[in-house]
Amino acid sequence: MAQSLMLTSDPIPGLVKALAVPASVGFFFNTMFNVVDTYFAGLISTQALAALSLSFPVFFMIIALGGGVSTGTTALIATSLGAGDTDHARMMAVQGFVFGIMLSVVITAVGLFASGPVFSVLGASGQYLAMSVAYMNTIFWGSVFFVLNSMLNAVLNAQGDTRSFRNFLVLSFFLNCILDPWFMFGWLGFPALGVVGVALATVVCQAMGCVYLGFRVSRTGLMCRDCLHEIVPRPDAFLEILRQGLPTSLNFMSVGLGAFVITYFISAFGSQAVAAYGVALRIEQIMLLPSIGLNVATVTLVAQNRGARNFSRIVDTVRTALFYGGLFMAAGGAVLFFSAEPLMRLFTRDAAVVDVGSFYLRIASFLLFAYVVLYVNVAALQGIKQPGYGLIIGILRQIALPLAVFPLLTGAMGLGLEGIWWGIFVINWVAAAFTFFYARMRLKALH
Repeated sequence: MAQSLMLTSDPIPGLVKALAVPASVGFFFNTMFNVVDTYFAGLISTQALAALSLSFPVFFMIIALGGGVSTGTTALIATSLGAGDTDHARMMAVQGFVFGIMLSVVITAVGLFASGPVFSVLGASGQYLAMSVAYMNTIFWGSVFFVLNSMLNAVLNAQGDTRSFRNFLVLSFFLNCILDPWFMFGWLGFPALGVVGVALATVVCQAMGCVYLGFRVSRTGLMCRDCLHEIVPRPDAFLEILRQGLPTSLNFMSVGLGAFVITYFISAFGSQAVAAYGVALRIEQIMLLPSIGLNVATVTLVAQNRGARNFSRIVDTVRTALFYGGLFMAAGGAVLFFSAEPLMRLFTRDAAVVDVGSFYLRIASFLLFAYVVLYVNVAALQGIKQPGYGLIIGILRQIALPLAVFPLLTGAMGLGLEGIWWGIFVINWVAAAFTFFYARMRLKALH
């Protein structure tokens, strides 16, 4: 099995850069993919744009399930490769692929059955409901491609290949720019599908990604014609994948629930406050894109070196990822602090929205590194097969602590809306500090 990067022997700083940079670039284009969908949906109607917004939490569940299981599978395969057990790594790769197919069948069946009632509960009715259901049902029919792309990427990430997924995300962005208007408005004899066309374009991009990533995986030797005997589902392998992936999936889902909790408290201060947070959050997420690449690099390097019992390299990986994250977030924080108002004006002309969002971004400029500390150390724990902590700290900082802290700061202490911003700041820095020391303790215990 050819591998250009020697993850258990090459210098750690070079490896972190080689893995993190392509992943970060790829996820930037993935973010822009969603921006393109939003733009074209807005050309149809306000209801079409609202349908995409309403569908996002449901769509996010698919991404969370696929991404969480993929991260767990990456850790399992990488650990086996680091230990030199290629046969077990191959078995886990094939079983991960089979697991992905079965998971997507469940997602499709449940989604098609539940999408209508769920959107009705969320307040959709009439044409708004019809658009939401039509969009999301198209996505559900194509969910197999979303999940399989995640599982194929797990095989590649475990071997240090983050470029292939980057290539897929970049190409799918440009392809989506063509397919969205084509399918929406009906060019070259193709019927005009409206909002369904936006969903279909996304599914087609994912399907083409499966072909490309499948080809890349076939060249690794971990999934090949000789592996067909491993295709029979194995309960022990499925259980191992679930044990590693389910906590991460649930942690991802807690992010969506956390956004709901924050929005619930902000909504008490009016629609302009909600709009300001929505815009500011998108700006903040763009600044945090490098941290996604650092997470991928950390999981892969920690898992492989754990398998190889190179414990000092695990500590070096975490230290290096935090160092690079600190540099990126220092630059990003400076941009947020000094350019908060111009950045907000890129998205809105409402002066009140700009003022509220700018205040939050200036606070967030000192919060960016806390997210890096959180994400990198949780990724390291995933790499040593201890994913449960991520779920616990996720529920605490996204749901439990906000429910306790926000009323105290906004009401009892009289800080109003600013109390929510400072609550986010305090909660995440406390969680980051606790996570840092907990992960340090667990990594030391490996010795």
